[in-house]
Amino acid sequence: MERRDLEIFFALAEELHFGRTAQRLHVSQARVSQSIKQLERRVGAALFERTSRQVALTAIGRQLLEDTRPGYDLIRAGLARAVAAGRGLAAPLHVGFTSPLAGELVMSAAHRYRRDNPSAGEVHIHEVPLGDPFTLLRRGELDLLLAHHPVREDDLGTGDVLISDTRVLAVATRHPLASRGCVHLDELAGERLLAPSGPAPAYWLDHLLPRATPGGQAIERGAQAASRQELLTLVGAGRGVHPTAAHEARYYARPNVTYVPISDAPPLEYGLIWRAAAHTDRVRAFATAAADLVRHDNGPANVCAPCR
Repeated sequence: MERRDLEIFFALAEELHFGRTAQRLHVSQARVSQSIKQLERRVGAALFERTSRQVALTAIGRQLLEDTRPGYDLIRAGLARAVAAGRGLAAPLHVGFTSPLAGELVMSAAHRYRRDNPSAGEVHIHEVPLGDPFTLLRRGELDLLLAHHPVREDDLGTGDVLISDTRVLAVATRHPLASRGCVHLDELAGERLLAPSGPAPAYWLDHLLPRATPGGQAIERGAQAASRQELLTLVGAGRGVHPTAAHEARYYARPNVTYVPISDAPPLEYGLIWRAAAHTDRVRAFATAAADLVRHDNGPANVCAPCR
């Protein structure tokens, strides 16, 4: 008995309509009729009662369905698991993120990844400390990380830009800049930039927190904080200011912190990062799902336009 004949039998047993069965399986209605007739000849009895108004299983048809469907489902599931294992998709995927919008995009990409790869394993998400972006990835505790670029690590690979966001300056509400429509990088010369603590590469942190203004004046670094909440507590207390992505103003609203757009800072661009030695089928499939998701939304998310 051909596998396709069983698929047609099972589909017709569910649809009880030759036309809908043909449409569901992308075959002709004649192919459905031919397959059922061949199966009935083999069994030696009618499997369906056909009238001008309805199609119904006979008693023998119902018995055949009950006897064969569980085994067929087990075979299909086993084949799917074998294919997934062969492609490296069966194992769980661990994906990290460094910002709330990146986390939302990871969740949406995970849904698309599972939809496009039904036999793929679960996707587990993990928030990664801003000051220590790569340690969990290098340990193998993460398969992928969605974080801001640039990444200049010989052992890490990167994907397409998935989020492009303008920057804002988090300041205390009583700070003189809080009432401004926007600020310029040159105005940071007299401020202390609060930084996340951790072993982040200097170039990576400097891209987030510039050490000098466009005019060449040094920008002082202030206290370090172990988490965003700690960092914003220091900002609200007037201990310093913190440049960050514009979308974080929505997620980390505080009554004593104001977010002021920075007019001339380059955007923060986020993309997927993985270990170069572990660029597996799972990693590639997830990266493809994320890129397809962004393309469907007409390119990288550009959260906020710069002030004028």
